Amino acid sequence: MSKMVKHAVDLAKLPPLTARQRKELEALAAKPDSGIDVSDIPALGDAFWKNAVRNPFYKPTKTPTTVRVDSDVLLWLKSKGRGYQTKINAILREAMLREVAPAKPAPRGERHRKAA
Repeated sequence: MSKMVKHAVDLAKLPPLTARQRKELEALAAKPDSGIDVSDIPALGDAFWKNAVRNPFYKPTKTPTTVRVDSDVLLWLKSKGRGYQTKINAILREAMLREVAPAKPAPRGERHRKAA
């Protein structure tokens, strides 16, 4: 019967890299992507991405801030019940994602159509 041994590692107190380790890391950093053999990594097909889900444990960090909001807007948000700050964040996140999302090309026949 073997005995399990646990070791704690303090990442703030790691020993310095040796000259050999530094040289190896520099060589890897300088290597172009085309020089890396990825033939042993299977391709991820459409089925993989079709069933993919976002990391369920991801939670963006919150930053306390002060925002001036029109009184009627605040009353409207509070009238929806608890969580008005969460609602403000959701509205702002939706606006941010709309703005940073890549623009979708117009359908083929509508690219050169002028607005009436």
